Amino acid sequence: MPSKSACLRHTEAPGQLEGRMLQGQLSNPEKKLIPTSASLPAADSQSSQTNSMPPLSMPAKPSNQNLQAKANLITPQPPIRPKLERTLSLDDKGWRRRRFRGSQEDLTVQNGASPCRGSLQDSVAQSPAYSRPLPCLSTSLQEIPKPRRATGSEGGSPSLEAASGGPHSRLASLRATHTPPAMDLNIASSSLRTANKVDPEHTDYKLRMQNRLVRAHSNLGPSRPRSPLAGDDHSIHSARSSFSLLAPIRTKDIRSRSYLEGSLLASGALLGADELARYFPDRNMALFVATWNMQGQKELPASLDEFLLPTEADYTQDLYVIGVQEGCSDRREWETRLQETLGPQYVLLSSAAHGVLYMSLFIRRDLIWFCSEVEYSTVTTRIVSQIKTKGALGVSFTFFGTSFLFITSHFTSGDGKVAERLLDYNRTIQALALPRNVPDTNPYRSSAGDVTTRFDEVFWFGDFNFRLSGGRVAVEAFLKQDPEVDVLALLQHDQLTREMKKGSIFKGFEEAEIHFLPSYKFDIGKDTYDSTSKQRTPSYTDRVLYKSRHKGDICPMKYSSCPGIKTSDHRPVYGLFRVKVRPGRDNIPLAAGKFDRELYLIGIKRRISKEIQRQEALKSQSSSAVCTVS
Repeated sequence: MPSKSACLRHTEAPGQLEGRMLQGQLSNPEKKLIPTSASLPAADSQSSQTNSMPPLSMPAKPSNQNLQAKANLITPQPPIRPKLERTLSLDDKGWRRRRFRGSQEDLTVQNGASPCRGSLQDSVAQSPAYSRPLPCLSTSLQEIPKPRRATGSEGGSPSLEAASGGPHSRLASLRATHTPPAMDLNIASSSLRTANKVDPEHTDYKLRMQNRLVRAHSNLGPSRPRSPLAGDDHSIHSARSSFSLLAPIRTKDIRSRSYLEGSLLASGALLGADELARYFPDRNMALFVATWNMQGQKELPASLDEFLLPTEADYTQDLYVIGVQEGCSDRREWETRLQETLGPQYVLLSSAAHGVLYMSLFIRRDLIWFCSEVEYSTVTTRIVSQIKTKGALGVSFTFFGTSFLFITSHFTSGDGKVAERLLDYNRTIQALALPRNVPDTNPYRSSAGDVTTRFDEVFWFGDFNFRLSGGRVAVEAFLKQDPEVDVLALLQHDQLTREMKKGSIFKGFEEAEIHFLPSYKFDIGKDTYDSTSKQRTPSYTDRVLYKSRHKGDICPMKYSSCPGIKTSDHRPVYGLFRVKVRPGRDNIPLAAGKFDRELYLIGIKRRISKEIQRQEALKSQSSSAVCTVS
């Protein structure tokens, strides 16, 4: 049988406990609040249901003996403040783990009910320490202040009524210190929401992380539109929305999500809009496309900087596509030189060959995860030749939700063989079997007889061998008008321009404006055109053309040649483009970060060794200069 003091602890109402604790806090010590028998559960159960507080009476002065006896029976516990202070410290350091009210909870609060009151009562009722009925539990819960929204702010934080002072607020604060653990957690979460209203350190941290999102995107200079994430003058709402892109990934999302399926606008999709906005805020990627007839020369230029890193571009590009005709015998050495020039920020996504036709795709290494499997197909236009020097090589893949097709070709040579070149074109668009496994992004606009209709963005480049008609004398007359050559007048004699206007070749394709000299045919190592007995007419044989399903998706930024590379009778021709990229679906076969790792290591090691040699040469020159002066 329990003792008398234990029974009193279980049967005493909360009003008795709080009344005695207020004895030392009221201004008049003669008027002490002592609970009456009406506040006990057995005496009056209706008062606990109708009143927000148990009724208190003011009896006559009690004897000191009774007060001392009752004080010995029950001693009030100290407030559990360390738990609240620890929660606030965790809020300062771990602000990412804060939980904000959802829309359903906001509706519940607006309707006048507390979203966690029911669950709180259940947890208290099931607690072993409160196994006896507590009739005043609902009354004390009603005194916990409800969150109030600040005027004009949807995300306003609640304020506690206890901060206004008065005996009722003091009584509510005392009851909060003696609430069970579940009630203590409710008050802690309320104080957390109050602390979130003014948090300058959190705002500064979000702005700093927002600035880290802004990347120096590839372009030709300051003409690039400003990123929507740039700048410190944005509102907190925009900063919060941009920072949410870097939120940590939840474990349950990884467990439940299938990366083989996805929708166009699904949040968290690998190829979706969120990931696309992180890397391309304006949804435009920078593309480098180049073509070069190497004439089968084994000797490569001492430097490829002028070719791959032109001075007109302030930034490097996101994707480099290089097509070669009559390539050098050592294809691996050529790809190594490309890797060495581009540096460690780029990897070889794919390379393909068809005889002496080469194509290499280098991409920024942080973008390889958003590429599909790379597929390629070939076409031979000169069947008689054992060495495949004439034909076409096509490479295709999907980047996010945009499909790309790159074709490099070497058409039939000869001034008067225009019909043969038209035949090469028609055979290529019909025989290239692409795509194979990667689905078409828009099959309703595709044609089985034209491979260029099955992709969003198409780039066709190579040695098309179309010449300038009219003879060499007429062409040289235009070329002698230095320093400014009338290129438009020269292009009026261009066979390719004339055939494109007729619609007999490259239907739907466009070409950027030409402002460079004819790229063919030069004496090797010199700037003079063909001085041999054949006296070939200088011509624009090397071209870069483009085509898009959506008008305006491809914007040419630069179209030029490389006059400094003189190891072949052709000058390299390149184009810089801005291409619009759209979000995609996760249900396509991905490359999964695959690239040529061996080539990457060889190119980087060679780059490092050359840098060391250059520094040693500079040191030796400086030391020899000192010796000479001395």
